[in-house]
Amino acid sequence: MIKYLGSKRVLVPLITETVQGLQPSGSVIDLFSGTSRVGHGLKAAGYQVLSNDLNAYATTIATCYIEADSDTHGLKQRAQEAIDQLNGLSGTPGYFTRTFCEDSLFFQPRNGARVDAIRDWIANRELDRELEAVLLTSLMEAADRVDSTCGVQMAFLKKWAPRAHNDLHLRLPDILPKATSGKGRAHNLDAKDAARQLSGDIAYLDPPYNQHKYLGNYHIWETLVRWDKPDTYGIACKRVDVRQRKSDFNAKRRILAAMRDVVEHLDVRHLVVSFSNEGHISRDEMVDLLSHRGDVLVIERDFKRYVGAQIGIYNPDGR
Repeated sequence: MIKYLGSKRVLVPLITETVQGLQPSGSVIDLFSGTSRVGHGLKAAGYQVLSNDLNAYATTIATCYIEADSDTHGLKQRAQEAIDQLNGLSGTPGYFTRTFCEDSLFFQPRNGARVDAIRDWIANRELDRELEAVLLTSLMEAADRVDSTCGVQMAFLKKWAPRAHNDLHLRLPDILPKATSGKGRAHNLDAKDAARQLSGDIAYLDPPYNQHKYLGNYHIWETLVRWDKPDTYGIACKRVDVRQRKSDFNAKRRILAAMRDVVEHLDVRHLVVSFSNEGHISRDEMVDLLSHRGDVLVIERDFKRYVGAQIGIYNPDGR
């Protein structure tokens, strides 16, 4: 899966164990799905996962890893055949190359030209929703393996990262068979709307912790999935709608009320919440908020800090 700020890769076993302790089977709402690492782990454990994220790239990833099933309609074979064909395409420079390899330096131009050719190929085929999502996820992951960043797309490195010199190569994503509790679904809703519309046994919440929007951190994937070739701004060539699309979950003054709204309206028996002690909501505030639904158990785990905090992006001492 792609590099992602706040990824719960190392915490997936703990989260899965926690969910299983509450209910050994059933449905889980993943309200802020991101890369779907947690949802993928829960699907592998047999849960029906109802995934949601407001960003198009995250919804596409969830369609691949949560909604698509490897044992349905020969999906795995059809995807592999398409990927083999895409890996044989020559590069054709276009919007992606110009924007992210010339106007900015996120990728080597030869790889950008391959992304352009592959994305156009996908766009020009009438593919079903799940197959298209698998191919787009494969393309994102391939591009992620040859980028030149520190893991976020707010900036590119001054010198090419060693991996940027590798050739773009697509691989088949790890598509799982249908979960024993039922087919998963990927939704593209605001979290507050999703909390009102989706029902399940358990909800897993992993909201943003601070002011940095995931749309701005991963704007290239949003453009690659939407393929709307938007106007951009700044050195990083961010989509102009990064400035326009705001979320209460990134606002220090509004996140507590937004979380309260979500918690109050979720139609579930149990809540499992991941949150950082460096986020906009304090531990005491979070415990108080959740206690209105019932008993609260806090599980603490040390976690490696974001690289920007380690090198002192906000403070010379790294605080």
